[in-house]
Amino acid sequence: MQPFRADLHIHTLLSPCGDLEMSPANIVKAAAQRNIQILGIADHNSTKHGPLVQKLAQKEGIFTLCGAEVTTKEEAHCLTFFETLESLAQFQQYLDEHLAKIKNDPKYFGCQVVIDEQEMIVEEVEHLLISAINQSLDQVEKKVHELNGLFIPAHIDRPKYSLTSQLGFVPPDIKADALEISKHTTRDEIVKKFPYLDPFTFIRSSDAHFPHDIGQTTTIFELEELTFDEIRMALKKEKGRRVFLNDE
Repeated sequence: MQPFRADLHIHTLLSPCGDLEMSPANIVKAAAQRNIQILGIADHNSTKHGPLVQKLAQKEGIFTLCGAEVTTKEEAHCLTFFETLESLAQFQQYLDEHLAKIKNDPKYFGCQVVIDEQEMIVEEVEHLLISAINQSLDQVEKKVHELNGLFIPAHIDRPKYSLTSQLGFVPPDIKADALEISKHTTRDEIVKKFPYLDPFTFIRSSDAHFPHDIGQTTTIFELEELTFDEIRMALKKEKGRRVFLNDE
């Protein structure tokens, strides 16, 4: 098995809260400089920049998980990742169908632009991406797994937009592939508060919105090779693959 450093929660400039310096090229450059070998691209309620990051990162030997950070009806954030571009496109259709049709105000919330490899704007997303979709936590989980994706509730310890802030607890029967915690807590602290979460796999990510944030918080995956299936096996603790945090 080989260890791979992962940061699975990164926003591009497509997210209205993402800095305009968070272009796909700048993200890949920062990841390479900080020895990140697995990236997770998770813009708010949009998958549209994942494929370009994946293309650029592949040239640097960096594996990219493409997906989105979905805001559920409960206003809880969840990371979602998909193995194929076909599944990614199907999930984008699902997001487009269920996102609230609230027009973005760039002066207030920030720009929502998709750029190409030459960093030219090819699309400006009209509807506000940080709105909640009209689908519940369970409905999002079901859709993600129908598409053979990964479903990871985000920063579950945070006081906003998390399972604990919105529900008051983490549902013990949640069908999550892992649970993400922020840099402000540890696995031991979460399990002490919610002992029934001990069997779950935990990841920790940067939730980067600025280039200097990338790789500040990481997770180690022990894999035989860099593939989506290997990452899934590690999250499930199968066949010797595993995931661990730097303080474990």
